[in-house]
Amino acid sequence: MEKKEFHVVAETGIHARPATLLVQTASKFSADLNLEYKGKSVNLKSIMGVMSLGVGQGADVTITAEGADEKEALEAVTETMKKEGLAE
Repeated sequence: MEKKEFHVVAETGIHARPATLLVQTASKFSADLNLEYKGKSVNLKSIMGVMSLGVGQGADVTITAEGADEKEALEAVTETMKKEGLAE
């Protein structure tokens, strides 16, 4: 299992557009990816799940990946987070 923590810096948090990009990135991989926030964990491949967390600016989230391509999946999600200016 791969695990990485992020601090959300985007002014709007993880709202519709960035959430969609994260879901699209996660969906390219066979590994199970989860987004954890405030004790709740949702499937990162589910737009409704990601949106339901209501992750705002200043939030600390953890993304976990488990499966055959977990390392590549987490690297791709990290790249998307940084490229979109979502988290550091």
